[in-house]
Amino acid sequence: MAKPKTEFAVNQKIVYPSQGVGKITEIFKKDFNNEPTFYYKIYLEVSDMNVMVPVSKAKDLGIRAIVSKEEAKAALNSISEDFEPPTSDWKLRYQMNLDLLKKGTISDIAAIVRCLYHRSKVKELPILERKLYDNAKKLLEDEIAEALGISDKEVEAMLHEKLEPLGLRIEKKPAFTDEDEDEDEYEEDSSSSEKDSDDFSSEDDD
Repeated sequence: MAKPKTEFAVNQKIVYPSQGVGKITEIFKKDFNNEPTFYYKIYLEVSDMNVMVPVSKAKDLGIRAIVSKEEAKAALNSISEDFEPPTSDWKLRYQMNLDLLKKGTISDIAAIVRCLYHRSKVKELPILERKLYDNAKKLLEDEIAEALGISDKEVEAMLHEKLEPLGLRIEKKPAFTDEDEDEDEYEEDSSSSEKDSDDFSSEDDD
């Protein structure tokens, strides 16, 4: 079986949606269901884990190259742009942002950070949304750092500069709304369903 033409090369940095920035460390052939299949071996630094992804499935999983400097700067600048405030129904807001996270473009990740930062200044985020915000912010910082060739700390400071004026423009609302009544129950349901919805993500090769 001849080696297929691959979109990514060994030692290339990529983005694996919901997982973060990774590095292609190997492209190899392995039998799967008695069929020879080519795989990418990807090292994910944020979780210190190696995963194997079939070359033919990489596009379906949203795996992509690191964005250009221009795209990274555009995503960073979009944080401070005016936008429609997010819905107060946190379950709907959570699902919308989770869908964006799975799509995994840098503009989608920036939109999640902006949306949830905005909401956090109105009312403290539920636990699931807080985790989603932290995850999206880390993904954004890591990719922008790679694209611009700077440190995560520098990007974190740049993000803070974009987010802080946004927070100052937001008027605080009452701490309780009807939409938040069943927060805890929803978090329990979502936590269990989240575990079942991981794509191909964590196939450790060890």
